Amino acid sequence: MIELEHVTKTFNAGKHNQFTAVDDVSLTIAAGHLTILKGPSGSGKTSLMALIGCMARPSSGRIRLHGIQTSFFTGTENDSALDITSLPERFLTEIRRSTFGFIFQQFNLVKGISALENIMLPAYPTGESQAAFRRRALELMELFSVARHAASPVEWLSGGELQRVAIARALINKPAIIIADEPTAHLDSKLSLEFMEMVGELKAQGTTILIASHDPLVYDSPLADSVVGMRDGQITGITGTP
Repeated sequence: MIELEHVTKTFNAGKHNQFTAVDDVSLTIAAGHLTILKGPSGSGKTSLMALIGCMARPSSGRIRLHGIQTSFFTGTENDSALDITSLPERFLTEIRRSTFGFIFQQFNLVKGISALENIMLPAYPTGESQAAFRRRALELMELFSVARHAASPVEWLSGGELQRVAIARALINKPAIIIADEPTAHLDSKLSLEFMEMVGELKAQGTTILIASHDPLVYDSPLADSVVGMRDGQITGITGTP
């Protein structure tokens, strides 16, 4: 579970161009649920996900994660809430790597190297043996029907194949939480529906999924447990079960 309590993110505080991207947001995201952040461009969806995913710090408020597994706790899992708001950067880096998988709007795949190598990239800093995560990467490519492109440079792949590689990369470290920012923005309707089918498979496996989107194929999906409306950095309403 993820808890946000009165979270605000302000850029350029105290300057003439001060801008509040997230404005006093309180929200609970249930484990194993698919939560959609719905709103127009500039509504604060991406900024809010960056805060949840430990890619940025809030200006005020608290963000707590429950049941995360990290190397700086004794035992295998922290059963109590972990306040990530003021953790040192090295701990945030560990949490990003071990807890979250990210799917970006532009895919952010590295040109000039193979699809397989792109999928393996997030696993290198973990200290796991390369043979182990290479095997897992190949299994993911098989799962998403792109195994035949393992040795192909990513610039040779189609949009749907790039999306599948990006999802496989997000899963390489076996994250508990997937964060996807406008994942269907550059896909046609057929590929968007295929993406949501893959999301359904991940959800069925117990993965917590958070998607920011203004695509009705995403936020109207029957897979969504809750849809959180956003505008001007604030929550305008929540439908479904948080």
